[in-house]
Amino acid sequence: MPPTRAQPRALTPCAYSTAEGMLERARLGAEERVLITGASGGVGSAAVQLAKRRGAYVIAVCGEQKRDDVLALGADEVIARGGNLVAALGADSVDVVVDLVAGPQWPQLCEVLCRGGRYTVSGAIAGPLVELDVRTLYLKDLTFLGCTWQPRAVFENLIGYIERGEIRPLVAKSYPLEQIVEAQEAFMAKTFTGKLVLVPPQEKA
Repeated sequence: MPPTRAQPRALTPCAYSTAEGMLERARLGAEERVLITGASGGVGSAAVQLAKRRGAYVIAVCGEQKRDDVLALGADEVIARGGNLVAALGADSVDVVVDLVAGPQWPQLCEVLCRGGRYTVSGAIAGPLVELDVRTLYLKDLTFLGCTWQPRAVFENLIGYIERGEIRPLVAKSYPLEQIVEAQEAFMAKTFTGKLVLVPPQEKA
């Protein structure tokens, strides 16, 4: 089923508001370097677009097969999921990390953050338990931000971005509600970029 005008708007209160809230909390500015994990997912792909809209240099982490999709969203650089971030980028090389993954690679995120860097998180799909050397936190003067709630202005701003054509919410595929099993199978397969949408049945007049 092709996406309708309403379906991209359906993504805004969840994926895009989460991503914009993270960038707002981290105070991401123009020409700063931001590293986004899980960049092919719903929140990650939103963060790529929204960070680029702010004029940041966007480094995205995703599966190699989704590289072209993420570059098309505006990423300046893509690192394959599972790659060595420190080797690819160098220590102290990014200003902000937008993390949706956590997991075993998490210590590398702290290594690539520069002094005074900001780490913002709203997901842990690779595992919620991570290893932190507290000395890295205080010696580099890092700021850690957990993000779920957003102020009303975040959603209002997003509507403005969409209406002005500054971002384009990405619907990978939509399914009628009766195909929820197929939608869940597609979600678990993780072969898409963006967000899946379930469409409820239309009320009969």
